[in-house]
Amino acid sequence: MDIQSAPPEDLRDIQDLLRAVDLPAEDLTPEHLAHFLVGRDGQRLVGAVGIEPTGDGALLRSLAVRPTHQGEGVGTRLLGAMETQAQHGDVETLYLLTTSAASFFRRHGYATMERSALPTAIQQTEEAARLCPASATCMQKSLGATEETCS
Repeated sequence: MDIQSAPPEDLRDIQDLLRAVDLPAEDLTPEHLAHFLVGRDGQRLVGAVGIEPTGDGALLRSLAVRPTHQGEGVGTRLLGAMETQAQHGDVETLYLLTTSAASFFRRHGYATMERSALPTAIQQTEEAARLCPASATCMQKSLGATEETCS
């Protein structure tokens, strides 16, 4: 699998992938793709991940893997590549909201946190403010630390 920056022409394919795995896609715009990575098996889009940067923090969003490629490490590779890219972009902390993948993110160093403790800029994103239900698990990971301590 090759991981690369998402070109604008991938917007529809990424939206279709997100819908296929029950993730929000209606707020995704071409501008978001400047902060998205895609995984390809040949020409076929098999996964995507994005962030919404807000200063030294960012909302991790839209980590999606085509069902036929789940369980092959695609999500782990995409997440690692995005964390590296975010860190190089001076993002210190990634935040996310998930309704179904908390255990996946815990295995990758993310810690549960109170949604009310999200930075204001993250709370004001469309995903946090409107698209993710109140029941979603809120998580964070410091990109500068080698170990995350949950308090």
